Amino acid sequence: MELRQQLTLPLAARVPVTYRREFVDSYQPNETFLLPQELAEELAELGRLPGQLPAGTYARKVLEQLLIDLSWSSSHLEGNRYTLLDTEELFKSGAAATDSDAVMLLNHKAAIEFLVDAVPTQGLISGLVRNLHAVLMQDLLAEVGALGAIREKVVNISGTTYVPTQVPAVLQEMFERIISTAQHIKNPMEAAFFLWVNLAYLQPFEDGNKRVSRLAANVPLMLYNQAPLSFLDVDREDYALAMMGVHECCDVSMAVDLFDWTYRRSQAKYKVVLESMGSPDPFRVHYRQALNEAVGLVVRSRRPVAQALAGLGLPADDATKFEQLLAQELKALAIFNCARYRLGIKETQAWIDEGRPQG
Repeated sequence: MELRQQLTLPLAARVPVTYRREFVDSYQPNETFLLPQELAEELAELGRLPGQLPAGTYARKVLEQLLIDLSWSSSHLEGNRYTLLDTEELFKSGAAATDSDAVMLLNHKAAIEFLVDAVPTQGLISGLVRNLHAVLMQDLLAEVGALGAIREKVVNISGTTYVPTQVPAVLQEMFERIISTAQHIKNPMEAAFFLWVNLAYLQPFEDGNKRVSRLAANVPLMLYNQAPLSFLDVDREDYALAMMGVHECCDVSMAVDLFDWTYRRSQAKYKVVLESMGSPDPFRVHYRQALNEAVGLVVRSRRPVAQALAGLGLPADDATKFEQLLAQELKALAIFNCARYRLGIKETQAWIDEGRPQG
């Protein structure tokens, strides 16, 4: 409450500040903490997917709902005018973007799909975060060269006294340090929180930094199979004040409260989504990658089913059951669920329009 009172003072009554690199430099992974340790451990236990499963399994299981929730919530915090229902209709229709708000939403969808696909193989690296920015901001920046590039221009933050650094070399150094530090944090909640506040605080890109920070916070959660963080129902003013607390005072108290509240809401929702699915089929889990490959060959490459199956080298005892599973998936494939197989809306629609060729 004290911080909130300080941040709501008139602008002229607040002291201008610049970026303070000691906020990161003084942080020692697993020795110093931004989240209270007990809270980080509680949230990690609350959101963990039981069992030894490949990284990204939780996010994949709830992907269809996550695409809508996180795309809309993150865009709404940026002032996007689409409603949650409008967002769902946009994604299901497969229509092309007709305005900047639609572009923002579709970019979020593509960025989340990118993370779900890339995080299990790449992990948390600077190249992944820079590509995340490029996908999020495609067609929203005047200069194509700014996509994924560390900025060289001053970024103004309306309504705050935060003055960001203007030295590209320092930005590059601190960006790499933030990623490197987060890589060594063992608790996924602490790592998610660290990335969220520090990427937004540094503002390494020309625009879209808060969007990048929100989606990047999900990378440690994907790696450790934690429930995703979708910022459900977060008030824009509360979010802005939480960020201002970091920007102006390096005080994370409001950000901690917001993170705690919104993660519990996200976890509760995706727990219900998982429960509605029932227990995972061990056969599907075992052959998930093979199924992805087979669907891609049939839909994207127009291979006959028999040819797609032949290249997988399945054991004879499993081949018949797998062929039946593949037939079910191809029958149910639509433009609103094609992201499971890393297929684009247009290529999926083209395959459907051709009559779903399989042989």
